[in-house]
Amino acid sequence: MGAQDELELVSDGEEYTLHAAGDGTHFLLRFKPDGLAADLSGEDAERFRADYDAVKSQFPDWSSDQVLAQLWDQGGYSWLAAQDG
Repeated sequence: MGAQDELELVSDGEEYTLHAAGDGTHFLLRFKPDGLAADLSGEDAERFRADYDAVKSQFPDWSSDQVLAQLWDQGGYSWLAAQDG
């Protein structure tokens, strides 16, 4: 069983997916077109959870892709990404 097996799909869009541990301590943010993923745990996961909640509450009508793109680009999580798989 890999780490991803423990993560549940939280958000799935055309370009991005987000998987998370039930306790919010581990996230996997994927950018599908480039085959990249940011594996977030520890302090990165804590910061991501806060940023994700903030963007979702600030822009409640945004689609999954809009929220995750905002975090990927403006939130800087793309810097933590590596080739997926």
